[in-house]
Amino acid sequence: MTTRPPLSDTDPVTTTGSTTESTTAGPGLRAGLKNRHLSMIAIGGVIGAGLFVGSGSGIAAAGPGILISYALVGVLVVLVMRMLGEMAAANPTSGSFSAYADRALGRWAGFTIGWLYWFFWVVVLAVEATAGAKILAGWVPAVPQWGWALIVMVVLTVSNLASVSSYGEFEFWFAGIKVVAIAAFIVLGSLALFGLLPGSDHPATGFSNLTAHGGFLPHGPGAILTGVLMVVFSFMGSEIVTLAAGESEDPRGAVTRATNSVIWRIAVFYLGSILIVVSLLRWDDPAILKDGSYVAALSSIGIPHAAQIMNAIVLTSVLSCLNSGLYTASRMAFSLGGRNDAPAAFGRTTQRGVPRTAILASVVFGFVAVAFNYLWPDTVFQFLLNSSGAIALFVWLVICFSQLRMRRILQREAPEKLIVKMWLFPYLTWATIALITFVLGYMLTDTANGGGRDQVVLSTLVAAGVVVIALIRQRLGRGREAVTPS
Repeated sequence: MTTRPPLSDTDPVTTTGSTTESTTAGPGLRAGLKNRHLSMIAIGGVIGAGLFVGSGSGIAAAGPGILISYALVGVLVVLVMRMLGEMAAANPTSGSFSAYADRALGRWAGFTIGWLYWFFWVVVLAVEATAGAKILAGWVPAVPQWGWALIVMVVLTVSNLASVSSYGEFEFWFAGIKVVAIAAFIVLGSLALFGLLPGSDHPATGFSNLTAHGGFLPHGPGAILTGVLMVVFSFMGSEIVTLAAGESEDPRGAVTRATNSVIWRIAVFYLGSILIVVSLLRWDDPAILKDGSYVAALSSIGIPHAAQIMNAIVLTSVLSCLNSGLYTASRMAFSLGGRNDAPAAFGRTTQRGVPRTAILASVVFGFVAVAFNYLWPDTVFQFLLNSSGAIALFVWLVICFSQLRMRRILQREAPEKLIVKMWLFPYLTWATIALITFVLGYMLTDTANGGGRDQVVLSTLVAAGVVVIALIRQRLGRGREAVTPS
């Protein structure tokens, strides 16, 4: 498969700041994201609602050994982000890894991974809108759950349509609340562990709970892999900062800072907070599954109204994910439109630099998915969930293979752009590919209904269908070029 011709600083795919792939009407995307927006997007991108909601199941399955599961996935994310950071620092663009795959692997690859990623986030919109509506309906039952879902979607759509700075401002505060909440949780939990928290009757256990109840790995080493499957998808979203960098004041600087800080962000927010949970409580405490790991931990140290506090934090995380999901889906659609891989209208912007058609198209499909969630939750919507379940891993694989090609292209054509470099290239890149492939293979052993096997099989079928469409479009495009008179 042939690739595109070499890119230069004037190529629409590689230009930075306010100029992007768009070659149609409108001024193009604008550099409306400030450095503080990008910094908080980078931090908040690794803190999803899955950390607060889904960690309890992982702890129950793997015991304190879930820390190793989080560490393994964290290392995987750090390596993938390093590769993506290398390409994004060299060529910041709103298409991010889709545009890099387009160049490195072929038009079919950029088309396929771009549309799959868009599909993934459209489904996420429905999941998060429903989750947020459930919390809000519990607080204000006079408004039905579907009504809250509609309100949330409309508010965030209006915000994204206003300007990119509106998205950045919303995300700055959403992410800020998450960061402050986890930081406070770590501080309070640490004080309680050593009996230093005023007013708490929690015994000063230190880290004895890590080994006192059946050992660090009560279900054996195999449970670590089970834990990996349970936590891997809670890390999805760390790559958003590379899409947003194209609309920032300093794209290369933002990507470089985000890439260099991903290690401590994962170490503090994921490993740090989970370490506090499994140290404060026995791993087999029924409250972890019943109430959720963070609620159970807060309750154990005497924090009043822990459940409602956590509901508010989870709601913030849900709104943050919704906000970023709509932004990410629309920018990917915009990039596809600018590369003629989607309707041309997707690649147009308003006078404010907003890709209105791309946003509206994404939110319409999001509304449709929300309707499926209410009308056919166990059939149609479950199919959507399963068919998008492994796409995160597919995206990471494509990033790896793209970086293998792009590093050599950059070394040959523009070595000065290699501001961020993947460590131990190409050995760590191949090791990352092997680890992702292993995780996908291990998912096939999960035969539960809606489990890993269903997700891999259905996601692969959807991906294969998109690849076929991409190859047919490419073949037809060549045929038209062949018959066009010169």
